[in-house]
Amino acid sequence: MRVMALDVGHKRIGVALSDPGQVLASSLQVIERKGQRDLATVVQLVRQHRVGKIIVGYPRSLDGTAGQQAEVVERYVALLEKKLGDSLLDVPVVLWDERLSTVTAERLMIEAGRKSRERRERIDAVAAAVILQDYLDANRQVG
Repeated sequence: MRVMALDVGHKRIGVALSDPGQVLASSLQVIERKGQRDLATVVQLVRQHRVGKIIVGYPRSLDGTAGQQAEVVERYVALLEKKLGDSLLDVPVVLWDERLSTVTAERLMIEAGRKSRERRERIDAVAAAVILQDYLDANRQVG
């Protein structure tokens, strides 16, 4: 079973996907936010990649409180869960602390020699991969 991660922003959604063994996360794509169309795209990706769980980055401030963007993510998750249910997909959606994921993604892309324009285009998907890798590492079965 693959795990998908979403980094939900106001304009874009970064998407990452695990390998079937749930060891490695890879950035997949960036989806432009367009109401119901972006939800339909996520559902299509869930079907296409046989996703068994969705991790959604949950933005908290450094002191751990949830702010305005957290409310945006909570509303998006509610809409996504409804769309998944309407599509007869029983895929759990889990909120995962995403503090500093974008900062980490930016640093990784700079270290990889990515140009500024490419970083802007891919940052959301790379941030989703950072969130997903953190989730996979935290939930890896030992032994």
